[in-house]
Amino acid sequence: MKTPPGAGSSANGPLPRSVHAGYALGSLATGAFGTVPGLLLLPYLTDTLGVAAGLAALLVLLPKAWDVLVNPVAGRISDRTRSRWGARRPYLLVAGLALAVLFASIFAAPFGNGPAAVAYVAFAFFATATAFAFFQVPYVAMPAELTGDYAERTRLMTWRIAVLALAILASGAVAPLVVTAGGDGVAGHRWMGLFVAVLIALGALGAFLGTRSAPTGTVGESEPTLRAQLAVAGANRPFRALLICFVVQSAGVATILAGVNYFAGQILRDEESGPTLLFVCFVGPALLVMPIWSRIGARLGKRTALVVASLILAVGAFALVAAPVLPPVAVYLVVALIGVGYAGQQVFALAMLPDCIAHETARTGRRQAGVFTGLWTAGETFGLALGPGIYGLVLQLSGYVSSDTGSAAAQSDTARLGVLLGFTLIPALLIAPPIFLLRQYTLTAHSDLVDHGVVLGNESRDRHEKGTVTP
Repeated sequence: MKTPPGAGSSANGPLPRSVHAGYALGSLATGAFGTVPGLLLLPYLTDTLGVAAGLAALLVLLPKAWDVLVNPVAGRISDRTRSRWGARRPYLLVAGLALAVLFASIFAAPFGNGPAAVAYVAFAFFATATAFAFFQVPYVAMPAELTGDYAERTRLMTWRIAVLALAILASGAVAPLVVTAGGDGVAGHRWMGLFVAVLIALGALGAFLGTRSAPTGTVGESEPTLRAQLAVAGANRPFRALLICFVVQSAGVATILAGVNYFAGQILRDEESGPTLLFVCFVGPALLVMPIWSRIGARLGKRTALVVASLILAVGAFALVAAPVLPPVAVYLVVALIGVGYAGQQVFALAMLPDCIAHETARTGRRQAGVFTGLWTAGETFGLALGPGIYGLVLQLSGYVSSDTGSAAAQSDTARLGVLLGFTLIPALLIAPPIFLLRQYTLTAHSDLVDHGVVLGNESRDRHEKGTVTP
């Protein structure tokens, strides 16, 4: 088996389990922040603060869209950081703890309801998104420097996605229960904000401490300006194809997350336990099938496996259009199928990213992991913000009625149809078509990072991929 070149002075052998686990703990922070605002912030604005659905969608979208500008800058800064803790780890600690405090502030509601409350949420979310950029970008850049081994990066991502699934379960399924236990309304959301802040702080500290013995890479030569670095990343065709695919699919996944509360209340008629059950069915299977996806990746190649997982995710979302006439058990089973697809989609997209980075580093000899991951996380964050924005727009167009009582108002049949289609058909249309972009994902042969699966067919896949991925 050939081992492709890595980045900087990364180790080429297997990483200790402690580093796998330590790095993966950072997904408690990324999972919580990636899940809870998309799940609860839109309903908090429409059903607790009484904000119109269209305006609420804009408030959810804009602060995260800001990260499109901030993330590449954060990446360049971390690329050039020199410290006894390495280039990335200082940001895990400082930005991670700032993220925890600022997240709790989003739901603190010091002004109650009204325009001042809306402005406060927008400002707090804006500040939180900025802190998240300086945590997420260095965190995502680390795998390309922790190991130069192609297969080891897949194992590292498998650990990370397993913890990410737990984070989604803990934050997404438990957070609504905390809101209810705290008395619903403003009070319940304050307790929920504190709960999620603790998860974020634990993840940041765990990643910082858990990677203290891992390779940190070296500060090498980079392009002289941010513009030049962005041009290099944009010219990398495999990276560009993978990034666009992942951003659009993230918007589809985020649209599903944004609709969980609405779908549970308006379609399943179960406002209390419905959101939690949906999350358990979504995340639980992901924990079980992770080893299976790793073996599928070993057999088919990462790109082919990503296509398969994406199709499972899209087909499952489309099948839920029939939810109003299906028994609840069938609905939850379909959601479990969606969770299986989501697990694979995340594992392989995130495992292919450091391959692109290592390939470019080997080709140019320049250290640009931060800029690549800055663009990646900017796109991912924008996609995750775009989902609630899309869902809020659908609610607005379908006539959804907002409320400031802490409970959803009675809705018309048209509004309920909007709730359904925003949770099913629209995500399916966002997730499936981008897989055709992966035809452009071909890493040049000089790096031994070729993953040609779908495009070149079985014969070429066997010639180029056999033995390159190991679970």
